[in-house]
Amino acid sequence: MNNDQEIKEVTDNLQKFQLQLSGKSDTYDQLLNEIASRINYLITHDFSLLISVLYRLDISEKKLKQLLAESAKTTAGDIIAEMIIKRQLQKIESRKAFKNNPSDIPEEEKW
Repeated sequence: MNNDQEIKEVTDNLQKFQLQLSGKSDTYDQLLNEIASRINYLITHDFSLLISVLYRLDISEKKLKQLLAESAKTTAGDIIAEMIIKRQLQKIESRKAFKNNPSDIPEEEKW
């Protein structure tokens, strides 16, 4: 993650998905740790909510299973947290790439 704005944007996006983050993460590592902690809590206390959140965040089940199988030394919370952050950054980049800029539309095609 390159800057504070991306951290804030990822945090703001995740607030919509019942992850109940504090919003006080200033660095990538802090955000990763906060999400991982929340994920680990959901794994043990509300697994159905975790599944729902992962589905709504569009986290690849196939890729998640693969990463969990390959990473015996890393906690599931850390793996899932990293996947969540990467997916949110992809969404941010997609929005930027496809953002309509009214000045790019030729005058004859404007409504």
